[in-house]
Amino acid sequence: MNTVLHDSDSYVEIAEGIFWVGSADHIENLHCNVYLIVDGNEAVLIDSGSRGDFSAVMTKIMRTGTDPKRIIRLIYQHYDPDLCGNMPHIEALIHNDNLRILSHKENNLYINYYSVHSRKDCIEEQGFFFDFSSGRRLVFIRTPYAHAPGSFMTYDTKTKVLFSSDLFSGYDVDWHLFVQFGDACQYCDTEEVCPATDRRCLIHEILRFHKRTMTSEKALRFALEQIAELDISLIAPQHGSIIQAKPSQRIIINKLKKLRGIGIEHYLEEYAYEWIP
Repeated sequence: MNTVLHDSDSYVEIAEGIFWVGSADHIENLHCNVYLIVDGNEAVLIDSGSRGDFSAVMTKIMRTGTDPKRIIRLIYQHYDPDLCGNMPHIEALIHNDNLRILSHKENNLYINYYSVHSRKDCIEEQGFFFDFSSGRRLVFIRTPYAHAPGSFMTYDTKTKVLFSSDLFSGYDVDWHLFVQFGDACQYCDTEEVCPATDRRCLIHEILRFHKRTMTSEKALRFALEQIAELDISLIAPQHGSIIQAKPSQRIIINKLKKLRGIGIEHYLEEYAYEWIP
């Protein structure tokens, strides 16, 4: 497994006009990735982060040279507080009547509890895409119950970056923004500690995350099927590391396809003898 170091206090341009503006959490080891897409005079922010992330995220956005008032859409791929918590602060700083929050209707029901100002647009009413003025298109890919009813992913047709939300996410003690998996990873049984490097295995942590976070094997399989024909340059998840080269992507996709004991099955396996009063 190869990793690329970077300064987590700085923004990182991961593709043309796409910036990582997230944060590293070395306490809970659930690092939240926030992504900014800049296209001409317009910008979109994907999964803006928790309440505590606000200052770090906004500082990175401004360091890219992007005026927050250029942000015309806030995209939320589900409704958890780790990606929606700073929404009211983001709204207040942007302070633009043209700002829209874009999500699935199942998410917007709960997003209303974070935001009372901006109009909420539903991706299904928008044809499951958003176009910048330039014609650049973001396509929204439904992944219901992976892990929320309204979960979806976002695919940038220009750079072929897939913003995969919780899919491909993982816990990561020894975190790096980018990761590639070597050929040996394909045949490894993904033990907690890598036998080759003597470090914690990121694939193991990705699989553990999916067992605990996804609702079922069927939901995970369905999500993976939705991207089977996509040409993907980078997989950019909400948590953990960005997955680079296509061989690395194939390795983790194949591992996830074979994963068993997900969601309720994981609970029943792990806690079958837990006493419940």
